[in-house]
Amino acid sequence: MDKKLYDFFVNKEHHKLRHTVDWNLAQEYSAANLTPKERMADRFERVMKEEKAIINDNEKIVFMRTVANLPDCFTEDEWADIKSKHYIHELGYMSNLSPNYYGTIAEGLLQKRKTADEYGKRAIDNIIMLSDKYLEQAKKQGREDIVEVLTQVPRYPARNFREALQFFRIIHFALWAEGNYHNTVGRFDKYIYPYLKADMDKGLYTAKTALDLLEDFFLSFNKDSDIYVGVQQGDNGQSMMLGGLDENGNEVFNLLSELCLKASYNNKLIDPKINLRVSKNTPKERYTLASHLTKAGLGFPQYSNDDIVIPALEKLGYEYCDAVNYTVAACWEFIIPNVGADVANISALSFPKAVDTAFHNNLKNCETFDEFLTAVKREIKNTADSICEGIKDLWFVPSPFMNVLMDTDIYNGGKYNNFGIHGTGIATAADSLAAIKKYVYDDKTISAEEYINAVDTNFENSPELLHKLRFETPKVGNNDDNVDSFVVKLLDTFADSLEGKTNCRGGKFRAGTGSAMYYLWHANEIGASPDGRRNGEPFGTNFSVSLFADIKSPLTVIASMSKPHFERAINGGPLTLEFHQSLFTDEESVEKVGMVVKSFIDKGGHQLQLNTVNRETMLDAQIHPENHKQLVVRIWGWSAYFVELDKEYQDHVIARQAYTV
Repeated sequence: MDKKLYDFFVNKEHHKLRHTVDWNLAQEYSAANLTPKERMADRFERVMKEEKAIINDNEKIVFMRTVANLPDCFTEDEWADIKSKHYIHELGYMSNLSPNYYGTIAEGLLQKRKTADEYGKRAIDNIIMLSDKYLEQAKKQGREDIVEVLTQVPRYPARNFREALQFFRIIHFALWAEGNYHNTVGRFDKYIYPYLKADMDKGLYTAKTALDLLEDFFLSFNKDSDIYVGVQQGDNGQSMMLGGLDENGNEVFNLLSELCLKASYNNKLIDPKINLRVSKNTPKERYTLASHLTKAGLGFPQYSNDDIVIPALEKLGYEYCDAVNYTVAACWEFIIPNVGADVANISALSFPKAVDTAFHNNLKNCETFDEFLTAVKREIKNTADSICEGIKDLWFVPSPFMNVLMDTDIYNGGKYNNFGIHGTGIATAADSLAAIKKYVYDDKTISAEEYINAVDTNFENSPELLHKLRFETPKVGNNDDNVDSFVVKLLDTFADSLEGKTNCRGGKFRAGTGSAMYYLWHANEIGASPDGRRNGEPFGTNFSVSLFADIKSPLTVIASMSKPHFERAINGGPLTLEFHQSLFTDEESVEKVGMVVKSFIDKGGHQLQLNTVNRETMLDAQIHPENHKQLVVRIWGWSAYFVELDKEYQDHVIARQAYTV
């Protein structure tokens, strides 16, 4: 890829080409009493007309946002009225869907227009209008290569690799411009590879020239990502899935998959986020290739285990043809392309909160540990009941263009309408249960009253107990069945609590092992905890060990965290491991990391992500951010530039344990 073009975007020079619009659309729409579909169609039309066609020198994949903001379609009073009648998830706009890119790229927008409703037709017309702006600009700049591409797409089907990539870029651009967010990429190597293969067979590309084009395409994901919706910069949902089985049981991983890994390694940018589907049959060479991205410090790929995920999804009621085609949402949650309307992150349950409630309300009255554990399980069930009962009449702002792209009427849901619930802080909860069992019931060295008082005073008057809990008590992550068994029990209880429940859209509730930002939020809902975690300290991210656990090695973590029955908690949520940057000294060290990943998959783990960190570098980046602009870290299900994060997220990454092998 052209270095000048790369630097132009990395240095954010293109931000100077943006402008904001000062439109009070909500008031205008409210006064005109427009329907939600009419509002979305009108706003999209105005934004696309306002966009300017910018083509940079040597740029092969075009389309770049020049309108930096999207005014809301509803007034505050209207939102208040909507929320009084419906359950609104996050921002209320559609997100975390994987549309049918393949079918659209293969048919062209004019063909899709024939079956679209009036609002979908308007969306298509406006996309073509903006494409024609770029076409005319390409003619002015003498870019005949772009003229040839945009004369064909997006009106008509893509005929080759470059047209397919450009078509995708236009679709993806339009989804963001319409107001959807966390727009995923799906199984990219499955639906784009046929175009590359056909061109390779014709001698139009070599692996090197195809890689060069792919790097340009990958750069396009980073042009506008700073204005996409997210909890933090980087949390934008641009997740790309590679590999895995197809409907006939054949392995998808191909030349394009390999080139995607190389393009990501060469660009060293946070988007697109790479996910890799693997299984017991995945060769070790593929793990080694992927581990080079870990060495580069990108925080991906994230690995998902087909051996676990596909049967688990079938058990939940997904047809095999859909289960085998799974991809991930913005972070890790498993979703189905083309037909799925699952809301995979609709809520979260805090395991430490359940323990905390039982600890304060029941510990004094429980004669045996089994009685106390029953109280904890009851709290989990009650919380799950409350979450499920609280989600009624779910409503989303309708998305006309997303509806065009789906093989279902997305206005009214999809073939699958399941709701995913995260399960957070599992190591904190399991470690707490192990400590309570040991000191209150087995050793009888501390009374319930003394323990509760120590926790409630943040261990200020109990330094010896605090030290014992933090550094001498068994912790999840050391392959100790006594404490690891509580991880299994907690997840089983979570799954039991959701079993048989039907949501307001006729779907099921899915238990999961992810945490998202709740590793901070849920930790702030309780004080100190019985494992020695002090007030204000966060939980471990996702399905991970405690931040202060003394862990023997990453292999013991893998042994501990591969024991649960993941087929019952398959909403997604990876084991997260941090490796110290000094580990990666040579090719042999990269291969070792790859074997760590393979070990987790072979043991039946469901999902894994790795981070490469250097505590000293991150501390320096907090003091001198200008020297570390491209420092990348994994946050929960996404990677970000360290210096662009709020300090609480920076501090959490710094606090995580960095392993060596």
